[in-house]
Amino acid sequence: MSNNAIALTAPQQTETLLLSVLLQLVVMIGAARLMNAAFRRLGQPGVIGEIVAGLLLGPSLFGHVCPHLSAALFGTSPPPAITILSQIGLILLMFQIGMSFEFAHLREPRARRALLPLAAASVLVPLLCGIVLGHLSAPVYAGHVAVPVYALFCGVAMAITAVPILGRILNGYGLARHELGVLAISAAALNDVAGWVLLAVVAAIATASFAPAHLAAQLAGLALFGLFCFFILRPAARFVLRMFPVRHGEMPPSLISIMLIAVFALGMCTYKLGVFSIFGGFVGGLLVHHDTRFAAAWRRQVGDFVLVFFLPVFFTYSGLHTNLLGLTTGEDWLWLGIFLAVSILAKIIPVVLVSRFAGYGGHAALLLGVLMNTRALMELIVLNIGLETGFLPQKIFTMLVIMAVVTTIMAGPALKALLPRLGLPIPANIEA
Repeated sequence: MSNNAIALTAPQQTETLLLSVLLQLVVMIGAARLMNAAFRRLGQPGVIGEIVAGLLLGPSLFGHVCPHLSAALFGTSPPPAITILSQIGLILLMFQIGMSFEFAHLREPRARRALLPLAAASVLVPLLCGIVLGHLSAPVYAGHVAVPVYALFCGVAMAITAVPILGRILNGYGLARHELGVLAISAAALNDVAGWVLLAVVAAIATASFAPAHLAAQLAGLALFGLFCFFILRPAARFVLRMFPVRHGEMPPSLISIMLIAVFALGMCTYKLGVFSIFGGFVGGLLVHHDTRFAAAWRRQVGDFVLVFFLPVFFTYSGLHTNLLGLTTGEDWLWLGIFLAVSILAKIIPVVLVSRFAGYGGHAALLLGVLMNTRALMELIVLNIGLETGFLPQKIFTMLVIMAVVTTIMAGPALKALLPRLGLPIPANIEA
C-alpha cells in the first residue's frame, strides 16, 4: 500500500513543479513584452524595457510590495529551472548575434587599424579605473571582503561590454552591417573574451588557486580552439550548409538539429577553456555568418522564439538578485554617482581617442564610444558571479546594476542624436 502511495507521489510532484515553472514563465514573458512595448513608445530600444521588467519582478518592486506573493511565485532565490533556461537562452542569443554581422567591413584599412587598439583601450582603462575605485570604496563597503579581490571584481565589471545587447541595439538601428556597427561588435567581442579571462583569473585568485602555468595553459587552449574553428569547423560548416540547403526560405529540421548540437558542443568547449559557455554560441554564429540565407531563415524560424522566450528569463534571474531600494544613505548615492561617472568616462574617452587616431570623424568616434559603453547583459552576468561568490557586497552590486542599466539606456538617445550627423537614417520602428 505504501509503495503504491509513494509511486503516485512522483507524477504529482512533477505536475506541481511544472505548474510552478509555467506560472513563472507566464509572468516573466508577459512583463517583458509589456515593458518592451512601453519603452519603444518612449523611444528606447525594447530590450531596455525587458531588463527593467526583470528588475521590477525582483525585490526592487514586486518582492517589496508583495513579499509573500513573490516568495510563493519565485521562492527566496532564483529557481533552478530559471537558472538553466537563462543560460541556454544566452547561448542561442550569442549564436544569432555571431551570424548577424558582416565582418568584411574589417577589411577597411581604418577598421583594421582601430580594432585591436579599440578593444585594448576599452578594457584596460576602465579596468584600472574600477580597481582604483574598488580600493577607495573598500573601507566603506567591503570591510569583510579581501580588498584586492573586491577591487578586481569592480575593475572587470567596469571593463565589460554587453555583446548580446549591443547586437540587438545595432540590429534595431540598422547598423548590424554598417562599418561602425561591425567594428563596435568586433571590438566588444574581443573586449568580452579578455573580460572573461580576467574574471577567471580573479576567481582563481579569490580561491587561492591562481598559477601562471594554469593561465598560460588556458590561453594556449583558447589559441588552439581558435585555430581548430578556423581550419576545421569553418569548412565543416560550409559542407553542412551545402548538404542541407535552405529552400524557399525554410531550414530543414535536420539542419536545425545539427546547428543546435554544434552550438551546445561549442558551448561546452568554451566552458572547459574557462571562457564560459555563452561564447561557444558566438563562435558558432561566426562559423555560419557568411550564409545570409541561413541567417535569415534561422531568425525567422528560431530567432524570435529565443528573444521572446529565453531572454526575459535571464533578466528575471538577474532581477531576483537585485534590490534597488537597498541604497538608503546619502553616502550610498554619492558613491553611486562616482561609480556611474567614472564608468562612463573610462569607456567613452579612450574609445573616442583611439577612433580619432584611426581616422574616424568626431561623430563616428563618439558613436563608437557610446556603443562600447553598453554593458547591461554581460555586466549582469559578472555581477551575479561576484555576488554569489561573496566578493561583491550587496550595495556595490546594486550600484553596478544601476550603472549597467544607465549606460545601456544612454545608447538610444545618443544614437538618435548622432545618426543624422553621420548621414544615417533613424528607423521609424526600432526593433531591438
